[in-house]
Amino acid sequence: MRILIAEDDLASRTFMYKFLSEYGECDLTVDGMEAIEAFMMAHSLQQPYDLICLDIMMPKVDGIKALKVIRQLEDQQNIPGDRRAKIIMTTALNDTEMVHDSFNTGCEAYAAKPIDTTKFIEVMRNLNVI
Repeated sequence: MRILIAEDDLASRTFMYKFLSEYGECDLTVDGMEAIEAFMMAHSLQQPYDLICLDIMMPKVDGIKALKVIRQLEDQQNIPGDRRAKIIMTTALNDTEMVHDSFNTGCEAYAAKPIDTTKFIEVMRNLNVI
């Protein structure tokens, strides 16, 4: 499995990398712009991501905007729903509006920080990525 982690906080990024490396090959980005660029590069190399973890609050381009762009790129490339990346939004914020925006924009799941690894694994199983 190919995994993209977009997280601006070093401690969170390191934790997610160590945790998710057990399940696949992980690439790291520090903001939404880098996540979009990594997504496009992976598709151009015909090595798309199976799972993308986007932090909602990031510099330059936040996670919700990155999610929107990624879904638009998938639409433009006519990628069928079953072949699209599964996207899990992560955040330390307790903002239900942002959660609703994320789901309305096309994410499959939401994980509150600090990440509960048992619940996260269950979500990945439900999304059929592990």
